[in-house]
Formats: sequence, C-alpha cells, structure tokens
Amino acid sequence: MTSTVDKTAKSNIKIESKPHQETGKAEPAPTAGVASPNTKADSEQVGLQQSGDASRRQLISGLAYVDILVRYAVARARAHGLDPDDEFRGLYISEEQIDALLGNDLAGLWPHPNGQPIAGAEEWAELLQQARDQWDVIIGRRSEANQPLLLSQLIQSFDLQPVEVDLFLIALAPEIDPRYERLFAYLQDDVTKKRPSVDLLLNLSTESFDQKLELRRLLTDSGRLLRSRLLVRFSEGAAREPTLLGQYLKPPARVVEHLLGQPGLDDEISEFTYLSFPDESVPWLPKELVVRLDQVPKEFADNGQYPFFSFTGGYGVGKRAAAEYLSLTLGRPLITVDTIAMVKSDLNIQDALNILGRDGRLLGAILYFTDWDSILEDGRLPEKVFQQLLTYPGIIIASGETNWQPEGRQRPRRLFQVPFNAGDYGQRLALWKHYLGEDELNQEGAELSLNQLSNQFQFSPGQIEDVVSTARDFAAWRQEPLSAHDLYAASRAHSNQKLVALATKITPRYRWQDIVLPEDTLSQLQEMVNTVRQRPTVYGQWGFDRKVALGKGLSSLFAGESGTGKTMAADIIAGELGQDLYKIDLSMLVSKYIGETEKNLNRVFTEAETSNAILFFDEADAIFGKRSEVKDSHDRYANIEISYLLQRMETYDGVVILASNLRGNLDEAFTRRLHFIVEFPFPEAVDREIIWKVNFPPEAPIADDVDFRLLARRFRIAGGNIRNIIMAAAFLAADENERVGMAQLLHATRREYQKIGRLIDEELFVLND
Repeated sequence: MTSTVDKTAKSNIKIESKPHQETGKAEPAPTAGVASPNTKADSEQVGLQQSGDASRRQLISGLAYVDILVRYAVARARAHGLDPDDEFRGLYISEEQIDALLGNDLAGLWPHPNGQPIAGAEEWAELLQQARDQWDVIIGRRSEANQPLLLSQLIQSFDLQPVEVDLFLIALAPEIDPRYERLFAYLQDDVTKKRPSVDLLLNLSTESFDQKLELRRLLTDSGRLLRSRLLVRFSEGAAREPTLLGQYLKPPARVVEHLLGQPGLDDEISEFTYLSFPDESVPWLPKELVVRLDQVPKEFADNGQYPFFSFTGGYGVGKRAAAEYLSLTLGRPLITVDTIAMVKSDLNIQDALNILGRDGRLLGAILYFTDWDSILEDGRLPEKVFQQLLTYPGIIIASGETNWQPEGRQRPRRLFQVPFNAGDYGQRLALWKHYLGEDELNQEGAELSLNQLSNQFQFSPGQIEDVVSTARDFAAWRQEPLSAHDLYAASRAHSNQKLVALATKITPRYRWQDIVLPEDTLSQLQEMVNTVRQRPTVYGQWGFDRKVALGKGLSSLFAGESGTGKTMAADIIAGELGQDLYKIDLSMLVSKYIGETEKNLNRVFTEAETSNAILFFDEADAIFGKRSEVKDSHDRYANIEISYLLQRMETYDGVVILASNLRGNLDEAFTRRLHFIVEFPFPEAVDREIIWKVNFPPEAPIADDVDFRLLARRFRIAGGNIRNIIMAAAFLAADENERVGMAQLLHATRREYQKIGRLIDEELFVLND
C-alpha cells in the first residue's frame, strides 16, 4: 500500500507538453476557430482555421490532468483495501467486503479509511492544486494564429464550468488512450466495467459525499453535458432499470473526431445535412442586400446575440447565395439542413435539433434550413421547436416560400424577414450575360435573343444558371455551337410544367405563312407580339412601370366562329415568342358548387405564374357572359366568379388569350381590361381557296383534277373544317393507293357535313361543276 505520493505521479506534475515556440509552425488543419473574412483555401480552409498540432497538445494536456485525478483515485482505492492481486476480484463479494461496507458511513467508493485522511494527503492536495492551476492556464491559451484551440472552443461554445470540463475529460479518456479502460475497471472493481460510470465520474471529481450529491445533477438529462449531447448515458448488462449512478457515460464519436481535428457532422443527421466551407461570393447578389449583410457582424458579434433570419422566395432567387455570403463574411462553415428530410427521418425533431445544435456549436457554424415551410403548422412555427432553436448561439437562417412570424413570444434575439425576388428585366439580362461565355455572346443575334429571353422568361438567378447549363447540353448532343434555339428550348424545359395537369400543352408548329386572315387581323396579331417584346423599353427605359400598377401582362380576346383560326393564331404567337402554349377549356373549370370555380381558376393562375407560358382560354363564353342584374344568390355568385377572373388576369404578368364564338356575350368590364380584341371573320371564297392550298404539305401527292377554286366556291366552311377534310381525303387516297383527288375530297367533305349537322345538297358533291 502506497503511503506517499509515488514518483510516477510526481513526474507527471508537468501537464503541458513542449512549449509552443519549440515546435515550429504546425501545418494547418480544419478546426473550430474563426477565420478572417475572404481568406482563400490555398493553405487553409475557409471558416475553420486552426493548428491541429496545438489543439492535440492541449487535449493531451487535459488527459494529463485527468491522469493525476485517476492516480489519486487509485491511491484512495488502495488505501481502502482494493487488492489488485486478487484474481477473483469483481467476480464475488467476500464476507470481509460485506463487513467493510457495513462499517462505512455514506460516502463514495473510496472513503478515507476509518474516517482518516490517507497517507501523504497533503502532498496529494498540493499536487492536485498545482495540476489544476496549470490546466487552467492551458485552457485559456490560444493557438499561434491567436485563435481558440479546439478544446477551449468547445468549453466556450457550451459554456462549461470547470467541474463539467473535468467530467467530460474523464469520460473522454478511454477514447484517446485505451489504458484508461483497465484503470476504470480496476477502480470500479469489475473487469467488465471499462467505461466510467456516473458514480465513478463523481468520485473522481469530488472529495465529499455532500459534494457528490450536489454534482450528480450535472449528469442527468437536464445537465448541460447530456442536454448538449457532449456525453451520452447508457447501461450494460441485464439490469432493465439501472440506477443513475450505475449507468455509464461516453462522448459521441463525432465529438471525439472533432477534438482530434477532423470536422464533420454526426452520422445520425448525415442523411439530411451537408457541411460546406464557402470560399467565394456570388457576384449577382443585390448590392443593398450585401451592404446589409456586411453590417450583421458589426452589430451583433459583440453581444453574441446573432439574429434569426427568415429568407423567403422561390427557387434560385439567391437565398442560399446570401447564406454562403454570410458564411464567407464571418469565416464560419455552413451547415445546410434539408428540413423535409429531417422531418421524415427516424429521429424526432427535438433529437435532430439537439445533435445539429451540438455539431453547429463545435464547428461555430451557420445553420441554413431549406424548405422551411414543411415544418410550419398553419403558417406558424411550433413553440418547442422555436424555443429550442433560440438556444443556438450562432446565426440561423430559415429558407422557404411562406412568410411567417412568431406570435406573442418573448425572444432574446432579433428575427429578420428578408424577401427575395427574381429581379427585374435588367438584372435578368445581366445574369444571362454573366453565365454565357464570351464566344457565345459574340454570336450573331445573341444580344437580341438575350433581350427577349430576359423579357419573356421571368427566371430567378439560379434558374438562369440552370437554363444555360441545359442549353449547353442540348448543343453538345448535336455537336454544334450553342444557339438561340437551345436557349429557348432549355428555358421552356425549366419553366413550371405543372400546368399539364390543368390544361393541354400545345407545342407551337405554325408560322405566319400557315394562317389565312385579312391583312388587318394579321397586323393586330403581329402588334401583340411586338407589345410583348417591347415591354422592357416601355415599362423600363421609358418609365411607364411607375404609372401602371396592374395589367402589365398582355390580355386579348380572339372572337370568331369555330374553325376560323383562333387556336392557330395563338400557336403562331407562342412560336414567335418561344414560349409554351397551354389551352384551357373554361367550361371544364366552371362548377355549380359555390367557390369551386374560383379555386379552379386560382390553381391555373398560380401554376402559370412560374410557367412562363401563354394561357389560351377556350370556350370563354362559359364564364365571360354579361353580368346580370342580381336577382338571386346564383346571380350574385356568378358575378363573383367573373370579378375574380378579372382580378387574376390583371395581376398575371404573362400573355392571356380568351377565345369566344360571340363577342357580344362579353361584359364591358372585360373589354375595358383587354389590350387587344381580334376579330376572326368567317373566310370568304378567296380566302378559302388559299386555305385549301396551304393545308396541303409540299410532299403530298395531288391529282391533276383537284380544283381548289371550285372547292372554295361550293363549300362555305371554316379553315378548321377544311383541314379536317384534307386529312380525311389523304387517308382515303392512301388506302386506295392513289393521289389525293377530287373524288376523295368530295367524299371527305360529305362526311364533314354529316359530322357538323349540315344539310347535304347532292348537287354540291357532283364532280362536274
């Protein structure tokens, strides 16, 4: 039995290893120190700059301090009678041990024998105090780069008290040096107990039973070490409900790896988190936003109460870019959290946020939550989640599309709502030029194409970047240079395609030469195209944007009988503008149930806002009839539907085309809000002859007896009917293995007359005029 402090213990009184100046400059490794803004990653990682060697030396110094505590515990255990030579120690309890236990007062595992201090107690007290003093100095030391070392950073980030640091280091010891497993098994009098129990940690950290009772609260679930997930408590063996003192403690693997200079995120949250170290800022962030973000560190860093940001806006508007800019400015890493995946994960939200908060504190990181809307309940953030997030000392950014506010809650930090939008025409044009290469911009017609793309496709910055990448893929597949066609095709591909569920998508295939209309009607259609193309000039350069609050899109009415070319004209306009065309049958949206029509219309316009498409409402008479005098509730709700549609048309920035068979059925309130009303007259004989001719492709075989003038004079039918007749005649001729002749055309015309319910005059279908 040792009666004095042994030589080994004395030799370890020098806790600190080699002085910093003797080691030379260590190669930098990623740790939790804060870097200066805008540093590059040649010899250091942005956001985590620290000397790995210095941090490891500090950690080893901490274990040297723990070593003194363990040696003192061994001395007390031996003084109490633990026999290391007993080969059955821990496997049975002898009568002598029972008597010894009964003879002891309430105390720890190693009470002073007979209530008397162990031999050499004064020397031990002096040794422990000296070790504590040296350790306190080392904890406050900084690296050669004048930044906190990893262990010091951990203590500061989690606001640990000295006794909590002692408890943490003792639990950490077996993870660094396995010899502590055997020492702890010895001190716990059981070869199977290689991890320190709650009881052992308290015995190593206290001198009295009263103090032990006081400190046990630190190792409960509400204690800082377990609440912050720096330590986890577990049990072993057959005991189903072990006592608190009988449970064991260990630090999670992520905490250990971090202290060894390997930054990362816990495996439990890896499926919905991503750690990054931004090293360059995005050049297209709005200047006013950049200026405001630059002020954040100056305003809030001193008091440590960084704000809670709520970034709202659609895809690609710059929310992530702003988060990365903050990360770069503050020199801190960025943890991106997929909120949808987090909610769906096996972890409950509280546990996930606990682990996330711990890793964020270890790294000194900014937390960036995507798809924040998925965690809101009726537009509100659950109270427990909000309060849990507020305990995180760093910057939190919630990114979503819904505006939200915590109501009636006292909070210790600011909540900043930061709206993002896709930008105006000038910003979009600048972004197109930014993402396209010099060679691509110098191509003939490139500037005109970019002007039109910026005008007609209201993309966010992120979407423009995506479109350019897709367009280059299209060109690479053809092994040709990037063209305007590729940019338009990619733009349509990246527009919202959800309208397909509500409307019929029409791929434009007609050109001006395919439609036969009076000259004035054609001029009106071309003026519509020019109106769309010149919006940047009129609204932007000429300042009309300030004079017009609503109705900046283009709405028009195509009035005429069925088959007179209304759908074809819409097709041509879509092709000229390079946009998708969606045909919507309004008669299918109108519902007899109150409020359902408005819901259906709202769905269409909501999806259309991000579709960059032309809306073509067919059968407009179903809802656009004259508003009647209100005689009953049905009249009142019918008028509400019309008013709602007027409102949505005015707020839509795209092109809306209404098709009606009878212009006279339209309410005057509609006509005042329409930019164009285009009449599609029934074609006269001269026009019908042209329609017959243009609807035959050049490759189609036409018999010599076909007389287009005769067909035009005999049959007063619209262009749509003529197109149907020609198609039917072509199939008849193909089946007969002949060219398309008058016999097939007359037969097909008869069938078309039968289909539309016209009387058949047999003389009209005779071959000879």
